[in-house]
Amino acid sequence: MTWKGKQRTYKVHAPPGYTPDKELPLVIAMHPYPSTGAYMERLSGLSEKAAQEDFLVVYPDGHAQAFNALVCCGSEDDVGLLRTITHRFVDKWGADPDLIYATGISNGGGMSLKAAVELHDVFAAVAPVSGGFIGSAAKDDSYRPDSPVSVMTFVGELDRYYDSFDTGIKTWQKRVRCKVAPPEKVEKKVTRTTATCADGSEVTTYRLALMGHSWPGGLSDDMAFTESDVNATDLMWEFFAAHPRNGR
Repeated sequence: MTWKGKQRTYKVHAPPGYTPDKELPLVIAMHPYPSTGAYMERLSGLSEKAAQEDFLVVYPDGHAQAFNALVCCGSEDDVGLLRTITHRFVDKWGADPDLIYATGISNGGGMSLKAAVELHDVFAAVAPVSGGFIGSAAKDDSYRPDSPVSVMTFVGELDRYYDSFDTGIKTWQKRVRCKVAPPEKVEKKVTRTTATCADGSEVTTYRLALMGHSWPGGLSDDMAFTESDVNATDLMWEFFAAHPRNGR
């Protein structure tokens, strides 16, 4: 598509038997920097999950392999691009407007959180992986979703950005007034924290002690973390399926 004078591309996965007259959930999955939507598809395994669970996936390509997220790395109006893509999929592909979600890793993870704030009327939930609510915008107390957007996030304690990501999670929870439950041990080196928030949203955080800047259960060697039974793709789909927009 041509977007603000530039050619922007994205890859689509439609599940077997797809027809546009059947409303399906839509997941936007965003790559790290520098990378492509094709890489994100390989890493996440979301197309395979979509084939099993019957949903649409879109893998946008960032301009110059980057998204203009909270701190890095582009300068394009990627918020506007995401709104345009989601409208196209509702209008032309039959995506269910109450079942639109975003995920991403690193730069793409930060972009999913930016979308949660600035496109809170579009996305029901987001699931950033090794990405965080960081940067100057995140320091502004008014920067938060104006309607409920639930969040599931995965962070590695060996990630060099872990402290910033952890601070960002706590900032988000404070900003949308969440009540945080004590951490639960999922595995010996993995904890899960859940929070219920005043606006009706939920925040679930997986902290993996042995993981760096990676995708839990990923399928690509360079950013895949496989030393755990935690599978981000499986868990985020369960989370998305349980969190329609407006609590439908």
